[in-house]
Amino acid sequence: MSDQTPKTAESDISEEEAARHASKMAKKKAARDRMMKTKDGEKGLIIVHTGPGKGKSSSGFGMIMRCIAHGMPSAVVQFIKGAWQTGERTLIEENFADLCQFYAMGEGFTWETQDKARDIAAARAGWEKAKEMILDQKNTMVLLDEINIALRYEYLDLQEVLEFLVEHKPPMTHVVLTGRNAKEELIEIADLVTEMTQVKHPFRAGIKAQKGVEF
Repeated sequence: MSDQTPKTAESDISEEEAARHASKMAKKKAARDRMMKTKDGEKGLIIVHTGPGKGKSSSGFGMIMRCIAHGMPSAVVQFIKGAWQTGERTLIEENFADLCQFYAMGEGFTWETQDKARDIAAARAGWEKAKEMILDQKNTMVLLDEINIALRYEYLDLQEVLEFLVEHKPPMTHVVLTGRNAKEELIEIADLVTEMTQVKHPFRAGIKAQKGVEF
């Protein structure tokens, strides 16, 4: 006769292990419930996606798609990459234009245009459109895609952007700013900051940007 603790019918773990796990999870749930009782506030967030890894814009567009799914109006203003016809842009313009306004204001990366004055003009036009979209209180979220690049190259005045976000953004409007090398001052005023870390990239192995992955 075996002296092993009997196994439960549902799995290979013992009744003793199952009881310990249930007790541990019950304590975690109680602690989580206590914490959640103190988290009842809402506000429009300033959200920054930065870092050398991929996924900054993709994450921002994921949030926009969430807003669309909830029937919440939103807007996208693209800096730098506006010359590209991306999958996100096609999807939104062809299927969700009633819920998401999309403005591609850039003309490509700086090494492609090779015209600083033109890049600055495009960035300024994008920022004016961004302010218009943020001030329109029907928009729940506004994605400023790759604006961090425009700030990095000083195509936009950093202090002007910071002041607008702090003093003029409607209280319940979310603003998402993407792009590597986010300015420290922007990180300081943000409510949520995520840094994408690059571990491996196919470009180093000679793989070009591919449809469905990068655009």
